[in-house]
Amino acid sequence: MNVDKGYVEAPIDKSLDLKEEILRLKKEKNAVILAHYYTVGEIQDIADFIGDSLALAQIAERLDNDIIVMCGVHFMGETVKILCPDKKVLVPDLNAGCSLADSCPAPELEKFIAAHPDHTVISYVNTSAAVKALTDIVVTSGNAMKIINSLPADEKIIFGPDRNLGNYINSETGREMLLWDGACHVHEQFSLEKILELKKQHPEAKVLVHPECPKPIRLVADKVGSTAVLLKWATESPFDEFIVATESGILHEMRKKCPGKSFIPAPPNDSTCACNDCAFMKLNTLGKLYNTLRYELPEVNVDESIIDRARQPITRMLELSK
Repeated sequence: MNVDKGYVEAPIDKSLDLKEEILRLKKEKNAVILAHYYTVGEIQDIADFIGDSLALAQIAERLDNDIIVMCGVHFMGETVKILCPDKKVLVPDLNAGCSLADSCPAPELEKFIAAHPDHTVISYVNTSAAVKALTDIVVTSGNAMKIINSLPADEKIIFGPDRNLGNYINSETGREMLLWDGACHVHEQFSLEKILELKKQHPEAKVLVHPECPKPIRLVADKVGSTAVLLKWATESPFDEFIVATESGILHEMRKKCPGKSFIPAPPNDSTCACNDCAFMKLNTLGKLYNTLRYELPEVNVDESIIDRARQPITRMLELSK
């Protein structure tokens, strides 16, 4: 057994039914599995809870299991650990990072904040624990608008790290938040030309767009929203066909909830791809999940001094989201 590569590297008996073994280990160890909508379908299907970042944070806060396995990316595991410091928090692969979180190193943000000392710092949940510790309020794509609208209209705000989400909020609220220049590589790669071509082929299709997408993509949307908002809108709307401009993992749950509807992944600029995947999210596999539960590794740990400071803006977010 080896964890040097960031995940448990150990042989797995090919005769095992991995799903049955994962369920057995989960029960034996009083563990719970959380999974983001962007993970592969078989991970979502075996999870106890699936959701976006806000939903998973809210769920984690109220869990009483001894072990929490976060199938997503590393910052999500950190967020769970911050909220549940007394729990053992595991992730299937420590290499599951986030391009958006990586675009905002804590030392650089600290310098930026020091240069604008009269600003309230609002950070997207897609950030490291160290960045959250520098933050006044954490937000998600699902609650950012509500939280920012709850602040005085003249309040000076630093918003980071996603410039596209920040631009969207500025345009919708009339604010002039100071934006950190970061972005998600998945949402940056959607092709407007290809979306418009899909729209010609499917003229009745409604276009669903995540606010992390650049403005030209948002302008052709019928609905802009977080993964949870887009899922709810597609489920409740009377329309039967959708072009979806966010990470393709969400289509699994959309198709499960709406078996009679058609969901078409919006393609990226890369002409060889028909959909847009986050390679980090796809590092979560059944084999890694099995070994994670079996060996209780790799474990997510956050420095205690950071936990105390990072929990405050997350707690404030959860209170403002009720």
